[in-house]
Amino acid sequence: MPDKFDCIVVGAGPAGIACAYELAKAGANVMLMERGEYPGSKNVMGGVLYRKMMEDIIPDFYKEAPLERPIVEQRFMMMDKESALTFGYKGLEWAQEPYNNFTVLRAKFDQWFAQKAVEQGALLVCETVALECITEGDHVVGVRTDRPDGDVYADVVVLCDGVNSLLAKSLGFHREFKPDEVALATMEILKLDKAVIEDRFNLEENQGCTIELFGDATKGILGTGFLYTNKDTLSLGVGTLLSGLIKHKLKPYELLEYVKTHPMIRKLIQGAEPQEYLAHLIPEGGYHSMPRIVGNGVLVAGDAAQLVNAIHREGSNMAMTSGRIAAETVLLAKAAGDFSERTLGHYREKLMAGFVGQDLKKYKDSTHHFDKFPQYFEQYIPMMSRAASQMFTVDGKSKWEKQKQIWRDLGTAKQKLKIARDLYRAWKVIK
Repeated sequence: MPDKFDCIVVGAGPAGIACAYELAKAGANVMLMERGEYPGSKNVMGGVLYRKMMEDIIPDFYKEAPLERPIVEQRFMMMDKESALTFGYKGLEWAQEPYNNFTVLRAKFDQWFAQKAVEQGALLVCETVALECITEGDHVVGVRTDRPDGDVYADVVVLCDGVNSLLAKSLGFHREFKPDEVALATMEILKLDKAVIEDRFNLEENQGCTIELFGDATKGILGTGFLYTNKDTLSLGVGTLLSGLIKHKLKPYELLEYVKTHPMIRKLIQGAEPQEYLAHLIPEGGYHSMPRIVGNGVLVAGDAAQLVNAIHREGSNMAMTSGRIAAETVLLAKAAGDFSERTLGHYREKLMAGFVGQDLKKYKDSTHHFDKFPQYFEQYIPMMSRAASQMFTVDGKSKWEKQKQIWRDLGTAKQKLKIARDLYRAWKVIK
């Protein structure tokens, strides 16, 4: 092992692997450090991979990567206890190369992606815990690990070690995140015959479907559920703010079991056998919770930098983009022979000027707003479902009568005004 690397990347998730791949491809001497048994063993996400951001790193990756299904349909369910208002889009243009997005299983995909970085020349070291950053003055110069004689040194350390980055915290880059700034996602991989999946979800071979679940799927707590089709498994999960679970005294696995038995979901997963259970913290604080992401000799990327767009359920795309920009910045600093915060500041500038920063700014108040006003999930989504039930029930009443009844069901003039005000506020935070 070399005495010193050009860069040490801590964490072999989408951000870390993307960074290591780009650095190694450019000829840099890089170590990719992973605490798990293999890349992907500790990583959890809903399971959607966005083609554009991955293709920016490895063109035509979909021709060889271990992907599950190209997504041709995206559905959304606004759920009440025994009903759901469902809408979505299905487009067969998404079934044509180069496709749009894919479902993936991280345990498979991350191993493949990391191997690609190794083939470029990166050194992958697994089952290694980064205990702290080694500093000289205010400059990060390496990482102390749990291995004997485990101190390793580099010109730059890139921290991609997850939402509760202990290394970034030890550097004073962020405080302890509050329960309303992180979500806890629980997920099960359910084994189901390939032909059954295609028949049940109205799919052809090599086609996939995603279903996002809102409202009663989380018992009115701010969050979402999801059901995604893989080749011969289903990914079923639910993620809610930690503060909501604490407030409602719910355990994560209880919420997942509730979704599994919900009448709108139960038949879709009937006969499926649980194969794997996963749980993971996800950053939800967004723009206002972003830690310091640049220092002397150090950068922070991916979940460790709070790069998640909760409104659009995006994280892996932001992570990969941040890793790619981090690598670009390290190479810039290497060429200049300057690893100070001033030079590495290029990373923050480019990240915030692109779609990552712009989307975080656009939705900067959304999570706080919907958490502060729980009626959106607790009252308004069930209200939509009840209104749809009335309109679609053929019982001899005119549609005009039904519309008047729906209007009366909204409550008093004061209650209607409150609903209108809430809808305007929601529009303001997501427009």
